[in-house]
Amino acid sequence: MFKINSKKKKGLNYVELQNPSKTTKAKICLDQGARIVSLKFKDNFIIKEQPDFDYKDSYASSILFPFASRIKEGKYTFEGNEYQLERNDGDNALHGLVYNKKFELFEPEEHKDNCSATFNYYEKNESKGFPFTYFLSVTYTLFEDRLKVRITVKNTDIKSFPFTLGWHPYFNSSDLKNSTLSFKSDQKIKFSKNLITKKVKDQKTPEVFKIEDQQLDDCFILKDDKVSFSTPTYKIKITSDSEKNFLQLYTPKGKDIIAIEPMTGISDTFNNKIGIQVLEADKTYVLNWGLKFNAD
Repeated sequence: MFKINSKKKKGLNYVELQNPSKTTKAKICLDQGARIVSLKFKDNFIIKEQPDFDYKDSYASSILFPFASRIKEGKYTFEGNEYQLERNDGDNALHGLVYNKKFELFEPEEHKDNCSATFNYYEKNESKGFPFTYFLSVTYTLFEDRLKVRITVKNTDIKSFPFTLGWHPYFNSSDLKNSTLSFKSDQKIKFSKNLITKKVKDQKTPEVFKIEDQQLDDCFILKDDKVSFSTPTYKIKITSDSEKNFLQLYTPKGKDIIAIEPMTGISDTFNNKIGIQVLEADKTYVLNWGLKFNAD
């Protein structure tokens, strides 16, 4: 039987999902936006906390809503009204509004071949930059060789709002330089020096994308919903059921980790409208991401 356990450490609340042999395990922090703190498959740490890599700076595994990446100067216009978001990245707003919110555990389920836990957040206050109320739910379902992430957003307001969704996991590698990615794309985003979208340019990505010594902070428009990551010790395949899919890659200096971020929009989406969606009052949007694991 798969098991779910609750723990508290250094003032933070965690929930652990694990298989019977404890070789596959996911650990989620309720107080940090219901993010995955660690993910283990057959004793390989696919996701693991890094020393000298604080969450407030890394956003490691955070759920990004109502926008992913940056909004230029935190400013945007929606339905004729101008809004000013808090600027938490120099001159820009970064990674949405729920990455540091406290979520509540709801309906944990234990089964013979999987377990799942749902984490809920209710936004009842209208912020200056995003004056809308909403309900956000994250469900993690752990199987022996895969993880399902289900995001549910409900507009609890009386007016529509714009949004995109993203996920910001950093994946471990025993040798990042000799790890590779595989995804289909023939369009890449050209950024300004502040990582704000300038334009979309045509650029075909090779079938095997070698990381090698590249310092990545790049965004691609995907042609399908699949991204693969191969390391010397494990392989994963990331899938999405979003109608449009975008991929952000980031490699922090001096660490054998890479952020592989599935997104439904890009940097400055609220202004350039690439990937933007509108959720009407009392309507619900559901998105599923999947991680399939293989050990070498």
